[in-house]
Amino acid sequence: MMESWSPTILEEAGPKYLAIVRVLADDIRSGRLAPGMRLPPQRSLAKHLDVDLTTVTRAFNEARRAGLIDASAGRGSFVRAAASPLAKVRAPDPSASVDFSMNMPPQPAEARLAERMEAGLARLSAAPGFLDRMQYQDSAGNLADRAAAATWLARRLGPVPVQRVIVAGGAQAALSAILAVLLRPGDALCVPALTYPGLRMAAERRGARLLPVATDGDGIDPDSFLERCRAERPRALYLVPTLDNPTTATLPLARRERIAEIARSHGVAIIEDDAYGALPPDAPAPFAALAGDITWHVATLSKCVTPGLRIAYVVVPGTNEAVRVAAELRAISMMASPLAAALASHWITHGDLDAIVGAIRRENGRRQVVAREALVGLEVHAHPCGHHLWLPLPAPWRRGEFGAHARQLGVSVIQSDAFAVGPAPDAIRVSLGAAPDSEALRYGLGLLATLLAHPPGAISSVV
Repeated sequence: MMESWSPTILEEAGPKYLAIVRVLADDIRSGRLAPGMRLPPQRSLAKHLDVDLTTVTRAFNEARRAGLIDASAGRGSFVRAAASPLAKVRAPDPSASVDFSMNMPPQPAEARLAERMEAGLARLSAAPGFLDRMQYQDSAGNLADRAAAATWLARRLGPVPVQRVIVAGGAQAALSAILAVLLRPGDALCVPALTYPGLRMAAERRGARLLPVATDGDGIDPDSFLERCRAERPRALYLVPTLDNPTTATLPLARRERIAEIARSHGVAIIEDDAYGALPPDAPAPFAALAGDITWHVATLSKCVTPGLRIAYVVVPGTNEAVRVAAELRAISMMASPLAAALASHWITHGDLDAIVGAIRRENGRRQVVAREALVGLEVHAHPCGHHLWLPLPAPWRRGEFGAHARQLGVSVIQSDAFAVGPAPDAIRVSLGAAPDSEALRYGLGLLATLLAHPPGAISSVV
């Protein structure tokens, strides 16, 4: 019975998990292990080899990636076929590590991103006046690009005057410009207790005081916000109302309406970072549609198309505010890239932008299914249209210790400290978009699940 397979791992340079894969490949090649034969359970093999369970898990994952074995939930691991070349199981390049830290959208083949870029740029460059578009532009953006942005935003915000729309070189530049207009050093800014690190950095550079607002599964708590308004007189409130980063919470419509009412009655501006708002087809109305007179709305394409485009559309309460934000953008980045802005406008006009967003939405759904299967039994906060999830760590795991073990396994995640304004919970954000394919995604999530299935003390060393 092949569950009695008892390999001997010789002392050699390099990670032990790769030594296990090499012995497995040799035994398949020599015929000692035949296709279809079942391997011993990972725990039994770990005990036999006197190694950590995570070492065997990583070895089996690497063997599966190399085409040596197949795995079936509930049935075990089986020899797949004749051995693959040893080159497939040599030490991996560090650049091939699984990156769950960068919160970027996946780039599915269905989106045809490269093809659409090539075709769009070819059309633009052949159009009359193309070179004029490549000159310096108004810091608020070319009028044609602002009009295209207003058309795209109107689907969620309703009609928006072009004069209130600005084209910025990414959300970070837009947020920095808005904070420069709204805040003076020492002013208070309300933020969720877990908030976007880029906003924290920009606010700290302005010398703002960050006031954490309590949250629950639906986002920020209106009562906590009201208490802050009464006690601290904040100048503005920042939030990500749809698919929050990092918690994935989406504020229900009724809660949005109450928050807007509180903000208006206390003279608080709302900074709405709607980075993910285009992904769920049923997202509640944005604050800019509910309270446009006090809302500064930022809709970046980085999280629903590609971060390389570096285009964000900003809607401000009035034309005077547009002039002031444009002046700040001029000091920060002069202008958004005219070529990127023109390409985005072209995609809006010809329907490509909607097609790309739709493809990414569907790919996010597929990846969330993979994540649910890999992390079954764990507390996972996620949305089927989003490309990240929030994972509270089961006791007795602590975020720092878990992050260190994950890095040793070649998996990078973001710990809650990066988001916390105040005490940080033991939790991590796992971003699913950077994994090149579903196999790499399963591999990395499997390593995380294996770690979480055992207390830290049971993992004395990871090799």
